[in-house]
Amino acid sequence: MKYRKFGKTDLNVSEIGFGAWAIGGPAMAGNIPIGWGDVDDKTSTRALEQAFDLGINFYDTADFYGLGHSEELIGELWGNRDDIIVATKVGHRLDQNNNIYVDYTGDYIIEACETSLKRLKRDTIDYYQLHTAKIGHLEQGGCIKAMQLLQNQGKIRYWGLSLDTYDPEPEAEYMLSNSLGNGLQLVFNIINQKSLPIIKNASAKGMGVIARMPLQFGLLTGKFSKDSTFPVTDHRNFRLTPGILKQSLDDLEPVWSIAEKYPISLASFALSFILAILRFQ
Repeated sequence: MKYRKFGKTDLNVSEIGFGAWAIGGPAMAGNIPIGWGDVDDKTSTRALEQAFDLGINFYDTADFYGLGHSEELIGELWGNRDDIIVATKVGHRLDQNNNIYVDYTGDYIIEACETSLKRLKRDTIDYYQLHTAKIGHLEQGGCIKAMQLLQNQGKIRYWGLSLDTYDPEPEAEYMLSNSLGNGLQLVFNIINQKSLPIIKNASAKGMGVIARMPLQFGLLTGKFSKDSTFPVTDHRNFRLTPGILKQSLDDLEPVWSIAEKYPISLASFALSFILAILRFQ
């Protein structure tokens, strides 16, 4: 495993991280699945352990993943160990009707941070992210002041923003032009390279960059067929519909023909593409 500094921070992170959404297990917001279906906690724990054995020291989760269960698993296994770097996110919760509610008020962020610290069993969060906050939230300023306060209090070491999937430019520009935070998380993979100009700009300004959705919900592992289906408790049930799956797999055929030239799995090929690009930024 290779390691690198996360932007201008003192976090020395593994180039490959562990995305911990799926280990949160099934969760619903009303009738909308926000998890990955049924997951066995013992299997999830073994995956965390194996990742560490392979050199991964960076674990990215969110308080909304499994409605806190992902954080709990990481906390139960790693606790306050200083050789584990934990990133988590804030900004999504369920309202009184069990529907998704976006909350970037300062008071909520401070309260949610305390709850995440307890679940993670840590004294401080290494990297705390606003979970797809929009430009309006940033301009209001409450969420930014809360993150800065938490950093000054030592509750978090660094903070940043996980950017919107489809239109990351406005929020990225706001963060970069105002020199806010320490990093950005944005979608970047073989089939979605829209954020590359942002990555270049962020790197030039010393911001850390996390490539979000590197395997595009598993689509880039090569494990799906046009007949693959997902249970109603899996968010891919509505994101990877039969039509989207068929079109995507057809579009990926030329990519896989290139991958065949290399003696590695398709997942490794997809991750290698990202690393090859980002190492030169």
